[in-house]
Amino acid sequence: MTPEPGGRRHPTSVADVLKALTREVPDFPEPGIQFKDLTPVLADRQGLAVVTGALAEIAEGADLVAGIDARGFLLGGAVAHLLGIGVLAIRKGGKLPPPVHSQTYTLEYGTATLEIPADGIELAGQRVVIIDDVLATGGTLAAARALLAASGAEVPAAAVVLELPALGGREKVAPLPVTSLQTV
Repeated sequence: MTPEPGGRRHPTSVADVLKALTREVPDFPEPGIQFKDLTPVLADRQGLAVVTGALAEIAEGADLVAGIDARGFLLGGAVAHLLGIGVLAIRKGGKLPPPVHSQTYTLEYGTATLEIPADGIELAGQRVVIIDDVLATGGTLAAARALLAASGAEVPAAAVVLELPALGGREKVAPLPVTSLQTV
């Protein structure tokens, strides 16, 4: 814990930060789901610093960080800044001007598409670490990895803030090494 002005103590370990600042929202987005909201973590200067510092340690040695739409953009940008490298935004389908590389994947309720620019960024041979907020079922992370690999990038690892192991996402993205800062 670090003292703040006024003598208040602020958590400094990743586990303490996530415990103190993650908001749990019952029955969202549907009944029975206990949603883990990381917005307060990202809005807190110490929370953002601790989480992005831990993610940057995992991404050390990358040529580029790729953040998945949308909270992965925030995390990926901060991590890339700490490492002194660039960040690639992996966007939801239809958000980028053509030409794009795209990867469509199946969700429990339909399909979704991720895209990256096909021009202006040379990914072939680049070591790209994927950053996202939560690993749940693994579909989005698996699609991001496939999209980058199809573009010629080497994807040595991924890092997430929270992992929900009961949903089996790690198995879906195997053999990609995924490091989670916390499992819940």
